[in-house]
Amino acid sequence: MLDEKQILEIKEHLARAQNPVFYYDNDADGLCTFLLLRRYLGRGYGVAIRSYPDLNATYLKKAEQLKADYIFVLDKPVIAKEFLEEADMVQIPVVWIDHHNMNLDEVLKEFSKFKNFHLYNNALSSGGGKNGKIENEPTSYVAYKITNREEDLWIALIGCIADHYMPDFSAEFSKRYPEFWSKELKKPFDVYYKTEIGRIAVALNFGLKDSISHVVELQNFLISCKNPNEVFLEMETNKTFRAKYDEIRKKYNVLLKESKISDSGKMIYLIYSGDLSISADLSNELSYLYPEKYILVAYRKGAITNLSLRGKNVKKVLEKILKKLENATGGGHDDAVGARIRTEDLDRFIKQFEDEI
Repeated sequence: MLDEKQILEIKEHLARAQNPVFYYDNDADGLCTFLLLRRYLGRGYGVAIRSYPDLNATYLKKAEQLKADYIFVLDKPVIAKEFLEEADMVQIPVVWIDHHNMNLDEVLKEFSKFKNFHLYNNALSSGGGKNGKIENEPTSYVAYKITNREEDLWIALIGCIADHYMPDFSAEFSKRYPEFWSKELKKPFDVYYKTEIGRIAVALNFGLKDSISHVVELQNFLISCKNPNEVFLEMETNKTFRAKYDEIRKKYNVLLKESKISDSGKMIYLIYSGDLSISADLSNELSYLYPEKYILVAYRKGAITNLSLRGKNVKKVLEKILKKLENATGGGHDDAVGARIRTEDLDRFIKQFEDEI
């Protein structure tokens, strides 16, 4: 967790920001982080980051269009150097709040020339955690500790469980909203897949797959929500969101049933294509259903294939394979990673992945 000095610094940045833009990673943790900060501050615009793997320079145009005086980057593991260079040229401060493992020394060396760049990360690969221990609370957890608004407890809980983390305030949530909880919930994904608050978390992830204009509608709706009871109420302001959830839920259930077990018995895999990319969602649930297996979900789209991988120390496995492939990128957490490869390399990747595990 960030220390009190870092939290105070972030609060000072927020107080100075009169017209901020919040760029957030395109998942429930990123969205909930934005919501927590936006509801706390009462101003600012949210922009979901759909570029992979980094926040690229094209996104700065949005900040310039909105005449932003501050940029907050939330839950994004990589920022393109060009993005910071252009932000520096127009003198917009950039505050990066994240929880992914990174080499602090390398990041600071690369970005030290930017005077208006501020990094806050509670999972430093250089061993910057408390007592030398690397910590990895989701960014929504960090945001809740910054804002400390009890009325937003439910939003913080959604962000945490969607990022596979059971927060220390889950007991408080269960008392306040018992109808959204159930007994014998031991793991974060027990909450995610077995409770009503989990259904909302799934729905938010699905809602972020919609068009940019509909995501903005979703943001505005959630900013106004007083409690989780309102999320699925039949209202005009959430009509598009509810329809998108129902549409994706049907497609998702079909794909989930199409997953197969490999010849070795060590891997569950799914290869699909189409107009809907939900690889991370599928791989998370397959990992929950088959906790002893490695998971490989591949989404083929033309010449590029996006991969979502789950399993014990899968990050190390991915790193070995990426070295052998051209134009391949990837990264993430120790047991959950994403990658982008050429579609022509997919069969080769699957074989090498199974050999490694």
